[in-house]
Amino acid sequence: MTSILTNVAANSALQTLRSINDNLEQAQNRVSSGYRVSEAADNVAYWSISTTMNSDNKALMAASDALGVGAAKVDTAYSTMESAINVVDEIKAKLVTANEDSTDKEQIQLEITKLQEQLSSIAQGASFSGENWMVAGDQTIGTVVDGFIRTEDGVAVTTASYDIASNALFDTIDDGVGTGGLLGDVMDIALTAATTDDELDDYLTVVETALSSLTDAGAALGALTTRIDLQTAYAATLSDAIEEGVSRLVDADMEEESAKLSALQTQQQLAIQSLSIANSSAENILSLFQQ
Repeated sequence: MTSILTNVAANSALQTLRSINDNLEQAQNRVSSGYRVSEAADNVAYWSISTTMNSDNKALMAASDALGVGAAKVDTAYSTMESAINVVDEIKAKLVTANEDSTDKEQIQLEITKLQEQLSSIAQGASFSGENWMVAGDQTIGTVVDGFIRTEDGVAVTTASYDIASNALFDTIDDGVGTGGLLGDVMDIALTAATTDDELDDYLTVVETALSSLTDAGAALGALTTRIDLQTAYAATLSDAIEEGVSRLVDADMEEESAKLSALQTQQQLAIQSLSIANSSAENILSLFQQ
């Protein structure tokens, strides 16, 4: 039965064309955006996971940037510690020279004084981003960000610490002269013509003690540097893993989508042709009324 009021074939062809157009639009969006899950409506579970992981990854990258700042602070402190060790070595050499009876101890003290001034100078200059771990002042612990983790209660930033109070070169620097700290006793070395061998031995003991303490402090900084370097490498690896995991969930398979797009374009053309045929069937009724 053919009706001029209701074209069942055309309605069916139209529904098919609408469905194909919807699928074609979806495929085109995937090809143009590169995502198969770009919004919650596409896949609620995958969209939720990817949104959370992308947020975590951004926080991880921020933590990596903070690691860079921390590494710079530690490197500054470590370079200062190495310089201080070299200067104290020089003071030690001058004291050994002063053990010779023929030497002028007062002249040697002039050189030691310059070296003591150098110690104060390098400690005062060991500042990065407003922090100086070599002059304790009111500081007790120095901290640097070394990671970002997700826990059952949410997210957290982890830090590594450095004992400034115990490892600073000086407690304070007043008028360019350092006092207290690891080098406070070294700054008290003062040779005169009357300095005895026993006093020189005591000064050498002071220097050896300072060198031992400086070495321990340098080792602590070196360990902190190693930790930061390892965490930086891990953060980069973890970030790549997160990106790859999210990609598996939401990225479109471009080869598959390309094949689908070509097929849907062909289906669209056939559906349009089918609709055209269905619409033209009603026109055939006219031939029944022709003489």
